[in-house]
Amino acid sequence: MFDLPTISLVLGSAAIDSINPCAIGVLILMISVILGSGKSIKRMLYLGGMYILAIYVTYLAAGLGLIYFFSAIPIVLAEYLSIAVGLLVVLAGLLEIKDYFWYGKGFSLQIPPYFSRKIQEWSASSTTVLAVMLLGAFVAAVELPCTGAPYLAIITVLRVDFNWQAFVLMLIYNVVFIAPLLAILVLVATGSKLSSVQKWKEEGKGAMRLAIGLLLIALGWILILIANGVVNFG
Repeated sequence: MFDLPTISLVLGSAAIDSINPCAIGVLILMISVILGSGKSIKRMLYLGGMYILAIYVTYLAAGLGLIYFFSAIPIVLAEYLSIAVGLLVVLAGLLEIKDYFWYGKGFSLQIPPYFSRKIQEWSASSTTVLAVMLLGAFVAAVELPCTGAPYLAIITVLRVDFNWQAFVLMLIYNVVFIAPLLAILVLVATGSKLSSVQKWKEEGKGAMRLAIGLLLIALGWILILIANGVVNFG
């Protein structure tokens, strides 16, 4: 049975990962398109729910696939893998902090412009169930390499003796990951102005980057300490 530190690590990492500007931005744009075309709140909730479900399933499937891949790596290399992932997470954190002070300069953890344009185009015309689910799957797939450092860290921890308990933690991780999207959907459905949600997203962008960066650095060091046996979770 996983102990409290492991569960806390999973929940904390999921909370970091859930602050996802791309998935949130696409959802806001999609809601504006749906409501702007005269669709009902009920229809908006349904289509928004399908978009979020597609993100959940795609992200979970990708995580399970990575766990299967990492599990095939010889145990003698496992420690080096964990250290490498920890360093990668620390680097991701440093890049996020760099973007807080010098946004747009140098390399950044962002979806490539080509995919970003495609997402914007598709989200502006996605008003059917199939379209929003394909959009959600595509968003999850292209953002994973850019913003999935916390997920990669947790996968590295849970891959060791992966069992049903670890699988449950993966399910919980992904529920926390989509929680902000569900919150936005509920807020709009209960009367909050979409413009207010958009304003909150834009105004908090800088602070989010700084907070994510600091938390990623801490998460990376924890992973390195786990790999060296200094910290033992679960």
